[in-house]
Parts: sequence; structure tokens; C-alpha cells
Amino acid sequence: MKVLVAGANGQTGRRIVQELVNRQIPVKALVRNIEQAKAVLPPSAELVVGDVLKPETLINALRDCTAILSATGAAPSFNITGPYQVDYQGTKNLVNAAKASGINRLVTVSSLCVSKLFHPLNLFWLILVWKRQGEKYIQQSGLDYTIVRPGGLKNEDNSDRIVMSEADTLFDGSIPRQKVAQVCVEALFQPAASHKIVEIVAKPEAPESNWSDLFASVA
Repeated sequence: MKVLVAGANGQTGRRIVQELVNRQIPVKALVRNIEQAKAVLPPSAELVVGDVLKPETLINALRDCTAILSATGAAPSFNITGPYQVDYQGTKNLVNAAKASGINRLVTVSSLCVSKLFHPLNLFWLILVWKRQGEKYIQQSGLDYTIVRPGGLKNEDNSDRIVMSEADTLFDGSIPRQKVAQVCVEALFQPAASHKIVEIVAKPEAPESNWSDLFASVA
């Protein structure tokens, strides 16, 4: 297995890269700026220049890969088209490149509440709307997918345990990015993660569960 991580330079993406490295899984990090990436990514990760908004760069980036982990997302800005471009069009480009490259496995990070039109986050240029449209494109693609919808993202890890549920059942809560990275990587190895949307938060009172049981608990 060799995994391409899209959005590898972001706060969640770099943790996904590190988690793959920790498990000694060969990883290729898709980045737009090599020098910036070298400062935050482990030296054992293979860096490849590319951009989900530039489809012509993706085929080369995907060479020799067997799976994709995507942690792309529009950054807050005054660009009204940002969420449409990154969260929808970028997702489409990545899916299309995967299919053209013969790659069937895709795990992607989305967000809780993507189905709630009147959520405050949609004030940021309908970001949840475009994330949901990207999800739908993945679901209709024929790829073997897992869509991970985390709650509010925290940079610091903690000892809280993961709560995993099916689509549109969790509407609040938070989770450390490190745990999101662990869920994404683990999804590659859990048969019960196939063709599922999983919503995740972390709570101190949640019961201990193994990975197999967590993914199997989601319809």
C-alpha cells in the first residue's frame, strides 16, 4: 500500500501524514510548496507538488499509489468562490484522477452538519453546502469510499474516547485532529468502513471500543 495525502500541509493533513509514517505505511504528500512542507512534514514522507484545483498535476502525483486520504478544505478568506472551488471542484478533480489512475480507495475528511443549510458555518460562502456536494460526488463515483465527518477540530490531543455514529446523527461536539487522523488511517484497514459516512466526536464518558466495533456500529 502507498497512500497519497491531499491537503498534507494543513493542520489535519500533516497529522494524517505523521500517522501513516508512524505505521510505516509509504506516503506521498501532495503539497503546493515544497519548502513549506519540509518544515512541517516528516522527512520520510515523499513530497510531490500538485494542487487539487489543477487536475493535470494529479495523475503524476497518484503514480504508484493505491489509496487516497484527502484532508483538503477551503481556508477562510474573502474569496467567495473558495469553498466551491476547493470543497467541491477540488474533490471532483481528485475523484476523477483516482478513477483515471485505477485507484479505488478514498478516505476524505468532511464536517459535521453538512446537511444543515442554516448552520452558521454556511455564512462562510456556503462551505457546508459545497462539502455536501463534494460528498455526493464521491458517493456516486463508484469508488470504495469512507467519508469522515468530524466535529469541531482541536489542535491539542486529549484522552477522550471516540464516539462514532452514522450520517446526520451528531450535531455538536469536538475532537482532536490527531484522533481524526487515526480514524482516517484506520478506515483503510477496516472492512466495515467501506462505503460509509462516519460522524465522529470525542467525549470523556464514551465507552472504550476497538476500531472494528466502532466502524461496525455505523449503518
